[in-house]
Amino acid sequence: MTVTVQPDSRPDLTRAGVGLVETSTWDVGTPERQRAAVEAISKAWQSRDWPCAGLLSYSVCVGEDGRTLLHYSQWQDEDAYQEFLRAYQDDRNEEIDAAVPGIQRLALHSYELYRSGGLGTDDRRIPGCVVIVDVEFEGPDAERQRAWVDGVFEALGTDPHPKPGGISGHFHASVDGTRVLNYAEWESAEAHREALAAPGDGVGSRTPQWAKVRSFPGVTGGGVNRYTPALSLSAGVQPTVLPY
Repeated sequence: MTVTVQPDSRPDLTRAGVGLVETSTWDVGTPERQRAAVEAISKAWQSRDWPCAGLLSYSVCVGEDGRTLLHYSQWQDEDAYQEFLRAYQDDRNEEIDAAVPGIQRLALHSYELYRSGGLGTDDRRIPGCVVIVDVEFEGPDAERQRAWVDGVFEALGTDPHPKPGGISGHFHASVDGTRVLNYAEWESAEAHREALAAPGDGVGSRTPQWAKVRSFPGVTGGGVNRYTPALSLSAGVQPTVLPY
């Protein structure tokens, strides 16, 4: 199988058959090295056949901080991911490291998609920004993960003044039961900044439902980071190169 670049540099976040999602962060240091790393990733992957049928997509976003890259990959299951690590990862990473020496590979987490939903009325909008919301809990508890996400959906559904610019939210529960990741698509980084600056706390209004989310027991930390979609790859027939 050859490698195809997905339209708009975005994966199909609700595609069927995804049993595992892997996310990781690379620190490459500068905006110039961000661009060079994305180019090296694209070359390393498109110069080889698609590694295995169990890998469904592999996407990269560029951090607004000028340093980081977010990697988001969809897999059929854990076995497919382990097969890739054994047989296909090293040669790609060696080529990328030769092109951009000194990459720091930071956090790696395993997730399952729990709930997705639209944040606006027009799901045809193309996201110009990906907002990653990380939530950390004091210990493993799958029921607590789901309860927190369900609370966010209740708060969104009852918000009297929803902020414009949001497109979709895709909430992932970590396999180890300690984290939630929301992969949120927004029209632009500016739209997200305006939502944060509007009256309320964060992107939500001052409602009891949002207050419950913000004071949810067991939450110990987390963060919010903005990215620009740069590259999304999957198995295909004819490769297509898109600018980012």
